Order: sequence, then structure tokens, then C-alpha cells
Amino acid sequence: MGLGNPGPGYAGNRHNVGAMVLDELAARMGGKLTAGKGARARALSAEGRLAGRRVVLARPTTYMNESGGPVRGLLDYHKLPVADLVVVHDELDIPFAAVRLKRGGGEGGHNGLRSISRSTGTRDYLRVRVGIGRPPGRQDPADFVLKDFSAAERKELDLLVVEAADATEELLARGLEAAQSVVHPRG
Repeated sequence: MGLGNPGPGYAGNRHNVGAMVLDELAARMGGKLTAGKGARARALSAEGRLAGRRVVLARPTTYMNESGGPVRGLLDYHKLPVADLVVVHDELDIPFAAVRLKRGGGEGGHNGLRSISRSTGTRDYLRVRVGIGRPPGRQDPADFVLKDFSAAERKELDLLVVEAADATEELLARGLEAAQSVVHPRG
């Protein structure tokens, strides 16, 4: 599940880096994200194989703070356990251009994660945390995540998206601990 906000006005926002990574993964899989029906109606999704595993890639079409409903609908529709859920999201507490993997933990004020935890009844799901860094000075974090990446950051953004997609594939192929040993030394 790649998190972001819908619409072109949010496309380049820091908060949408999870959706950017999901688009990269869909391209690698050769899949096209399409709108679902019924329980899948509030997400774009594609099914296929990635890292040797059957996967359902999805991006909610709701706003970030309502991500939980589409996640729950997709898990139920595909009969997937929450333990297999991987959420790719922006992370303020990690420096820009760093990627970290973990299972569970707090939401750190991230409304998308809070919504998913509420809808699934647990915080114990896998996360690909894509570092966007802290806001400068006294800028409100809520404003910071809804701003586009800076010109300097945009020069590195494509590489960051590729590295986060690589990390996601490592997680799928190797499992959490083995993937962490590969991904975390990168920075």
C-alpha cells in the first residue's frame, strides 16, 4: 500500500512519496493500477508478481487520513492477513533520502498510519519508511508534508523512489530482518 493524497495538486508533495514508490513498483511489475469495485472501490490496484511473490499493489484514492478504509477493504477482499500488509509512507523522523524498514511501532503523528491502525485493529504491519526529513525552523510539520519537494531534493527524488522500491522488493524477497541488513547500511 503506497500512501498519498489524491489529485494532481498533491502529486509532488512530500506526503505522496509512498504513492510515488508504489507507481515505481507497478511499473516494475508491468501492472497498471486500475480502480476497483465494491470493497476495492476506494483504491487503485494491480495484481501480479514482484520479487517472486504474488502481490496486490494498491494506492488509496481517499485523502491520507482516510487510508484505513481502503486498506481494510482490500485486505478483506483478497483475504490477506494484516501480517502481510506492507505500507510505504513518508517519514519525518528519518533524514531525507534514507529508507528504513520495520514492523509495528507508533504512528509518529502520521494520519495515514493512524487510520490504517484504527481500521485493522493493530499497528503490527510492515512499513517501508521513506525519509523526508524534518521541516526547517519552526515550520509546522503538517504544512511541510503538504509542500512539494525542494529543487535540491527533486534532484535526488528519482533515486530515493528507486531505493525505496528496491527496499520493498528486498522485504518481499527476504523477509524483514534479512532485508534490514541489506537496506539499513545504505544510509
